[in-house]
This record gives sequence, structure tokens and C-alpha cells, in this order.
Amino acid sequence: MIGETKVTNPNKVTVVLGAQWGDEGKGKVVDMLAITVDLVCRCQGGNNAGHTVVVEHQEYDFHLLPSGIINPKCKSIIGNGVVVHLPDLFDELEKNESKGLVGWRDRLLISDRAHLVFDFHQKVDGLQELEKGRKSLGTTKKGIGPAYSSKANRNGLRIADLLGNFDSFKEKFTSLANTYQKLFPDLTIDIEFELQRYKNYAEQIRPLVVETVSYLHSALREGKKVLVEGANAAMLDIDFGTYPYVTSSNCSIGGVCTGLGLPPSTIGDVVGVVKAYTTRVGDGPFPTELNDEIGNILCERGHEYGVTTKRKRRCGWLDIPVLLYTSMVNGYTAICITKLDILDTLDEINMCVSYLKNGSVLSYFPSSSDELASVQPNYVRMPGWKTSIENIRKFNDLPQEAKDYVLKIQELLSVPVKWIGVGKGRESIINVE
Repeated sequence: MIGETKVTNPNKVTVVLGAQWGDEGKGKVVDMLAITVDLVCRCQGGNNAGHTVVVEHQEYDFHLLPSGIINPKCKSIIGNGVVVHLPDLFDELEKNESKGLVGWRDRLLISDRAHLVFDFHQKVDGLQELEKGRKSLGTTKKGIGPAYSSKANRNGLRIADLLGNFDSFKEKFTSLANTYQKLFPDLTIDIEFELQRYKNYAEQIRPLVVETVSYLHSALREGKKVLVEGANAAMLDIDFGTYPYVTSSNCSIGGVCTGLGLPPSTIGDVVGVVKAYTTRVGDGPFPTELNDEIGNILCERGHEYGVTTKRKRRCGWLDIPVLLYTSMVNGYTAICITKLDILDTLDEINMCVSYLKNGSVLSYFPSSSDELASVQPNYVRMPGWKTSIENIRKFNDLPQEAKDYVLKIQELLSVPVKWIGVGKGRESIINVE
């Protein structure tokens, strides 16, 4: 009948995104939710991301691997929007295998459309940072920006190229390497050596590679549950973050669609992961940054050192304007607050509720890094709870001051807080529902 609508894909995808500048603990949230799903997917970024997951007192560090890879019952997909450095991927697999990760060959799938990061991309990343001098962006030097540049320049190489006609791959690789050597005279590339390496990598990776767009849509039609894991975070998004101090991919909700081939109609719940305070790695404006003893306390109690770079993270109070802005972009339907226990020892906790400019409340989030660096944070002060909450597993058992802090976040964001993290392990997440 004309006009009749038939629901062909009633399944909705759940998405987990970082709501600040990264390092919010998304890996732990994905690992928790992965217990009940069939597929976990990474949609963008590369091994500049770092997710730590603790299961049964064993700590796993993931950079390219989806954080759901630990779950033996679900498939893990590295999507087309991810850029993959194969040497580091195999190194990551080997290290986690030694910690107890088993059976990954049966459940790891990689998109044939994913672009490759080469060693020379990583070297160029470092050279470009050196050229910028004092204006460096503080990148991880993992070659992510140069690889995405190759992709945008349309001379990048994808996994499909590697697994296709190797003579064609050889020609394209040689052309790309020569281009970079012309641009960077100090760059030396042993092309023949690299080609032999990648000939070997091709055979190692071949059993893992699929056309993931069709695979995902087939899974949805079959009623499979799909979880998407964003790498990095919204304030590092190349369009919506604190440009130019950002990463080179869309780590907001748009990257889910382009990085996996999923239309917006398939997206259901969007979980924003929020650290109970704020951190960022690298350079760029940070209105609530604490360059004092409290900042040091947050850093040491929170073990705020980058998973990928081991760099010390900058720490500051929770920034509500950042969360309102990223919620506007991403459309969070639920919030998970992590690391609430790190605030246990503080007498008083500040929360930035707005930005002031020339004495007036700013009605928008600044697009310019210079403007953001000039705002004054407007704080509300809340009493601390001065007791350990690490072993608490029910919301009502939290100290009243801790409950008030959580409820204040929920009130200001108008998004329900569904989970609260109070420790490292999978078991240390309070389900608020």
C-alpha cells in the first residue's frame, strides 16, 4: 500500500563518547556495557587513543583495539574511520595476550576501508611538531595527523590496497614515500624494506579483514546489539574542539556515522562519559586548570598520566560549559561520571557553571582558542565528603555531599546520570537506576 511504512531495522546502536578532552575512562564504560552486546566498534582515531580496562585485577591497555575485546562473546570491529599502524596493532595484541587476552583471532574484525599509518607518517608527525617550535600542538607523534592528511589528499593507502594487487600497492606506496621525502629532506625511508614488511603484514592481517559496512548492517537486521566506542573526546574533535589543539578526526557523534557507515536513524542511546573533574593532555586553553596543590592532588590520586604518551595530564575543576557544549553537539541521553572517588580527600570542591567575559556571562562556547583562553570561570563551591567512597556500590549509600555533587551535574546538564565510577575495576561502577 502507498504510504505504508515498514520497519526494516528496529535495532538501535548505543554510542559511548568522551565529553571532555579525553581520558574520561570510556574504556571501562565500554567494557561494562560490552557484557550485554554482540558487537563493539571503534569508529575513528588511531593509536593516539589510550583506554585502560581493569578486569579481575588485571590491567589492559588498548590503543587501537576496541575496549570490548575482553568480552569473549562479542565481536570487536575496527571501522573504516580508524587509521591503523599495523606494527603497533600487532605489538598491542601481543602485549595484551601476555596479560591474558585470549581468543582475539576469533572476534577481531578490521575494515578493508581503514587507512594505513606508516612509519614515515610518524616521523613526519615529529618533524612537523619540531617545525612549530613553541607553537607545537602537543601531538602524540603517532602519525595520526599525517595519515589523515594523506587520506584527505587522496594519496593514502587503505587495507584494501594492501590486500589487493601488491604491485599496485608497491607503486602507490613508493609514490607516497617519495612525496614525503621531497617535502621533508631530512626524512629517510627504506622503501624496499618497508614493502617487504607490509607483504608479511598483509598475510597476517588478511584473516581479520572484512567489508564492515555490510557486516554491521547485516548484524543489525539480525537483531544483534551493537555498541560504538569513540576514541579521544568531543573537545578534541577537529570541527568542534579547541582548534587547532585537537586531533585529526571527528570524535563527536558525526564520526560514528562516517567512521562505520551507519545512518543517524540507527543511533539510539548516546552515553557521555564525564570525569568528575577535568583533565587534558598537550597544549591548548583550559579555563578551569589548577596550577596549585589541589591540581597536584588530583593528578596523583587520579594517576593522571597518559596511557599512550605517559605525559602528565593537566588537571582542573569540572567545567559545565564544556559539558553543555558537547552535549549540544552529541545529544547525550545518559551520563556516566567517572573517578568520583578521586575527590574524596577535598574539603571543598569547585564547579565551573559558566564563563564570564568582561563581567558578563558568555551565552555561547567560544570557537577561538584565544577567546576561550581569556574567559573567567564562574564557580559554585560545594562541600567535600572527606571519606572514602571506593567500596560503595549503591547511590543512596554515598555521602550526602557526593550525592549533591552528582545531582548538581545532572540538574545543570538536564541529562540523567546513570552510572558513577568510584574505582578502577569493572565492579566499581554504581548503577544509579
